[in-house]
Amino acid sequence: MKIIAVCIGASQKLPGKSYRTGIDKRAIGGPAMIDRLGLVGDKVCNKKHHGGPDQAILIEGERTLDWWRTELGRDLPPGSFGENLVIAGLENGDVAVGDRFAVGDVVLEATAPRMPCATLAAWMGDPHLVKRFAQVGRPGIYARVIAGGFVEAGMDVAMTPYVGERIPIPRMMAAYGRVSEDERSRMLAAPIAERLRKRLEI
Repeated sequence: MKIIAVCIGASQKLPGKSYRTGIDKRAIGGPAMIDRLGLVGDKVCNKKHHGGPDQAILIEGERTLDWWRTELGRDLPPGSFGENLVIAGLENGDVAVGDRFAVGDVVLEATAPRMPCATLAAWMGDPHLVKRFAQVGRPGIYARVIAGGFVEAGMDVAMTPYVGERIPIPRMMAAYGRVSEDERSRMLAAPIAERLRKRLEI
């Protein structure tokens, strides 16, 4: 696997919206620094739901984006879903919580699904997008930074599976709804993002 694109966004207001968002990510040329909070220079406006140490980087697999291009019948340049990294050969559904991605000195660990939101729907100009994301179960992948460093397009990516019980990222979408006590326990035993952990512990 390789990095196809590294994407960074600036703060802006979408037409008809009063709040600011950093969802408009654009692929950059050259290297970018990743620290514990993500890509240096990338703007995260809604810190209640996005960003932070456990959701520092948003990953999209090239194979998943290709599926969405067909599903939506439109081009999706890198960054279209607000992702920071696009990885060639990756299907999001193959990733489980705790899986790690090594890119040079950088190590990222999958922590949670990127849930679709009204901002994404507004950005894409599709009011039905949130429902479609939930129905098809193809969320993006949030990751924490285990080790920081520089990344750029063209770098090799090595994926190491989590050694514990595998809970696929798409299955983690259920944590935002109703789950059985057994599944709740399994999810809490995995290295999930703190926002998700707090939700499950309620």
